[in-house]
Amino acid sequence: MSSTTSPFPERIELSGEGLLLRDWTEADLAAMPELFDHPDIAYWTPIVSPFDAVAARARLGRDRQLRADGVAMLLAITVDGGAPLGEVMLRRAAEGTELGYAVGPAHRGQGLAARAVRVMAAYAFDQLSAEQVILELEAENAASVAVAAKTGFSLLDVPLITGEEKGRAYALQTWGLNRP
Repeated sequence: MSSTTSPFPERIELSGEGLLLRDWTEADLAAMPELFDHPDIAYWTPIVSPFDAVAARARLGRDRQLRADGVAMLLAITVDGGAPLGEVMLRRAAEGTELGYAVGPAHRGQGLAARAVRVMAAYAFDQLSAEQVILELEAENAASVAVAAKTGFSLLDVPLITGEEKGRAYALQTWGLNRP
């Protein structure tokens, strides 16, 4: 076991932009398939598909392990601490402090992803002393590119990140936002 401690708190709530970002809990397990079992999420994200009750339980366990290991923090996007409307992620990696998000299909068009990204970026700058946060997006994912542009990210002049996931090739652009 490593003697280092996670840079992430065991429990957290972040508020701002009319949102409350909070820890996922067992009480959210029933709502997770409605948020994540959708063709858009299956196509654009590494989230498992189909996403059912078993996948929800596994995701909650993985979230807790990633946080304890200091790798990533996954938070439910809510407006009031209640029902989850989506998820925002912060991941510490060699390539930088990466943010990611997924909003449930029934909750799109409300600016939730952009607002959650701004709150999580502020946390990364203020609490983790990040100099830059990044988004890794496919150019064809118009909704995510719009979120990047709306939140002040700019396309970085770095090589595409290529790979294959779920049987399809992808090429990710890297967008960056520098510390204000």
